[in-house]
Amino acid sequence: MEKEIIIVFCICDEITQALKIVEDSQVKMTNSEIMTTALVSMLYFSGNFEKGRNFLAEHGYIKKMLSKSRFNRRIRAIGESVWLSLFHLFAEISKRNNLRDYIIDSFPIPVCDNIRISRCKIYNTQDHRSCVASKRRYFFGLRVHMLVTKTGLPVEFLLAPGGCNDCRVLKQFQLDIPENSFVFADKSYNDYSFEDIVSDALNVSILPQRKKNSKRAFSGATEFIQKVTRKRIENTFSQITSFFPKKIHAVTSYGFELKVVLFVLAFTFSCYF
Repeated sequence: MEKEIIIVFCICDEITQALKIVEDSQVKMTNSEIMTTALVSMLYFSGNFEKGRNFLAEHGYIKKMLSKSRFNRRIRAIGESVWLSLFHLFAEISKRNNLRDYIIDSFPIPVCDNIRISRCKIYNTQDHRSCVASKRRYFFGLRVHMLVTKTGLPVEFLLAPGGCNDCRVLKQFQLDIPENSFVFADKSYNDYSFEDIVSDALNVSILPQRKKNSKRAFSGATEFIQKVTRKRIENTFSQITSFFPKKIHAVTSYGFELKVVLFVLAFTFSCYF
């Protein structure tokens, strides 16, 4: 565990230096220490910042630990670009070690179940209402749409309301992957016109599973490859959600989304330990 904490701190410190983030000379904790505390909380304490703070302070990893309220303010002050730069660093490594096959899919992160929707204070629009068909469960919250390599390493991800159409979210992906790559997806990502645009502009083939009445049906061999390849992303989602507590505690929508991003980052770190 000590080795992992040191690795997390060193990478966070390198990122803050590379981004040339200027900190006030009076701060007790640097941004890299704040980021390390947050990620260690995700990796080992199910996202409980208080437990992460206490552990790092008591074992002498961070000598000048901030109070709970001050730590929460500091972590919110770290810009979104810093966390995304950290993620993109690992994404580039994943793409270099991958061949041509990628997978895209989504998994739900409920804020509350259907029965408590009227009392939900974090989100209050019907766009966040959706269901998990396989479990016959309605929920209110977000979906994480993620692009991973064939071995399950995250390359790109987006947070979207639970009820947002998958095809609409797909169009927001940058798809910054090598040419001649294949992106496997399920039936909800079918969009013929967008597939043609991506093929012409990026030379990337999107291969979603087709419905029975599809006008662009794939061969039996391609369908078999799709079915086998797509199973890997389910393992990735299971590994990410294994870091989750029974309920993600948050007071605001920003705080909830920040914790989700940190969980994805924590999983990405764990893939390289």
